[in-house]
Amino acid sequence: MKNIKIVTLTACIALMLSLMLFSSCSDDANTSDSAGPPVIESVMPSGYTKDGSVLPLTPVTKGDPKSYYIIHGKGLLTTEKVYFNDYDTYFRPTFITDTDIVILIDENTPYSNSSNKLKVVTSYGTVLYDFVTAPPPPTFNWFNSINAATGDIVTIDGKYFLNPIVTVGTQQATVVSSTLTEIKFKMPANSADKLVTVSNITGTAASSLAVGAALYDDVVQGDAGHWTWDGSPFITDYAVDKAQGNAAIKLVFGGWSGADMKFNSRNVSKYKAFRVKIKSVSANPDAKLTFVFGGWAYTVQKSINTSWTTIEIPFSAIGNPTTFDQLTFQESGNFGGNTILMDEMGFVLK
Repeated sequence: MKNIKIVTLTACIALMLSLMLFSSCSDDANTSDSAGPPVIESVMPSGYTKDGSVLPLTPVTKGDPKSYYIIHGKGLLTTEKVYFNDYDTYFRPTFITDTDIVILIDENTPYSNSSNKLKVVTSYGTVLYDFVTAPPPPTFNWFNSINAATGDIVTIDGKYFLNPIVTVGTQQATVVSSTLTEIKFKMPANSADKLVTVSNITGTAASSLAVGAALYDDVVQGDAGHWTWDGSPFITDYAVDKAQGNAAIKLVFGGWSGADMKFNSRNVSKYKAFRVKIKSVSANPDAKLTFVFGGWAYTVQKSINTSWTTIEIPFSAIGNPTTFDQLTFQESGNFGGNTILMDEMGFVLK
């Protein structure tokens, strides 16, 4: 069953104004062709903004899901069905005249391996029109390995990767393979400190971390020593839930116990913040974790919950360090301990 779209009163008024404005300017506005076969002459954005003001009506050959368009032509008054890429699309009969249909492209309209056709069926015939229904802008979830070297095959996870273009900084990378939800590409040379972006015909999305900015992305980056205060080292666990890649750090804390991680010293002058994705196994609303920097010179306490949450701590809040070689955590929920998962740990570029 089709989902009937609820249109606000303001949107309805704006759409009807657009429709009436265009119909009044049409050479065919006073001519009825409803008894003949339908004709599509153009498709245009609906011509209104959120505040109801009218925009110029310019024909387009590509449309975006969840946006309104005006189908302009002749013989449209008896429209029975409208299809974008063979997807049966809901329309309001009150949004139809003999020359125009105002319609919302449904967000579930297929865009991969599709016909790239608009089809209108009326009581007197059917018309096909070349029209591309584009995917939504890409969604960039993560890439792995974040610290990939030149020539490494890197995986990007996300959505809407239709004919994707991958860029590292300003350099286009070679795409080895792609599906709608995953891309594998070869890391180009001179990619350190560059963001990874993915583009489709609708838009572009970028990674949150730059190449080389990771402390952990399935493995601890660098020569890190690590231990917990109660004697149990943390583990990289491939079985647990993870925010990116194939594994996450699993820390099993006793009440008010902690973990300490030592790294090779890194120059962090090009970064503005520490960042990590974190998840609490306990559903206790008081679950907290204290982040310790500079040998207890600075502490930042954060509440955590049972969904993956991104925590970003500006360097301005921890003394603006120029080097980074140690990170300490303390379980601070005051309810007898917790198991905590961490992933995609690293630094944010300035």
